Amino acid sequence: MRLVFAGTPETALPSLKSLLGSSHEVAAVVTRPDGRSGRGRRLSASPVASLAAEAGVEVLKPAKARDPEFLDRLREIAPDCCPVVAYGALLPREALDIPAYGWVNLHFSLLPAWRGAAPVQRAILHGDDVTGAATFQIEEGLDTGPVYGVLTEPIRAADTTGDLLGRLAVAGASLLLDTMNGIEEGVLEPRPQPTEGVSHAAKLTPEDGRVDWNTPALHIDRLVRACTPAPGAWTNFRDMRVKLGPVRPVPGAEKLAPGELRPGKNEVLAGTATHPVALGEVQPQGKRRMAVADWIRGVDLTGGAYFTSGAEPTSGADSTSKDALH
Repeated sequence: MRLVFAGTPETALPSLKSLLGSSHEVAAVVTRPDGRSGRGRRLSASPVASLAAEAGVEVLKPAKARDPEFLDRLREIAPDCCPVVAYGALLPREALDIPAYGWVNLHFSLLPAWRGAAPVQRAILHGDDVTGAATFQIEEGLDTGPVYGVLTEPIRAADTTGDLLGRLAVAGASLLLDTMNGIEEGVLEPRPQPTEGVSHAAKLTPEDGRVDWNTPALHIDRLVRACTPAPGAWTNFRDMRVKLGPVRPVPGAEKLAPGELRPGKNEVLAGTATHPVALGEVQPQGKRRMAVADWIRGVDLTGGAYFTSGAEPTSGADSTSKDALH
């Protein structure tokens, strides 16, 4: 088939590579406009745009998918189908109607569970044991279209969003290619999603990443893993922000007050509403990531040391920072 692939972040790269190496023709790629990133806030192309350019594939970067120039060019290309992975923008009816077989999205959940922008983050935060990926026909509703195929993936105890999304991106690339093959061969028919089991996965904001030490250790563990690498989990220490890498619940340890820090021989514990958690990497405001043991050695422990869950730090903490712990 003649395809136009739509996607933007690194998560979409396994699928694009799979389609470029297949018998299908990737005639063009649609991606989000160049954005500013990094400490220098330099303007740069999306990962999908960069890969497409390397492969000699035409790259379309409409500000909005309803832009007349974009729709005209899409009609000229005349794709049979438009596979989509994490494109990041809504598609209007005018665009949906152009390809003969429509737009087929690879979504990282077992639909109808976790429809929306952050299915992997929400699955981890919710404590799901299993997730997966699904290919479905895009319609005007939010991830409501009929499903072509699914795969399942267990959520491991220490999985971060980055870990799980990396596995799903690779496995999902095969599912998407199989779906394109099945559509071309006429052996796949999408089936309506069940009406039960619907849940919604709103995007996690930086504020969502603030750790409340008055909640149970299990919740804090899930929250930090769900927010890694983005938007990043964080807490307050005295008057500055500290970003947190994944933690490890320690059920057998002595109970500490919420947020209380207890340096030990081999680990640093932080108190929660239940049992403590062992801290991993931290990133104090304005400094590099480091092991918590290295950080705590430079902390004045006179009078005790506590993480707090109160209001925003008052000393100019950068609430817009995107340098989340990886």
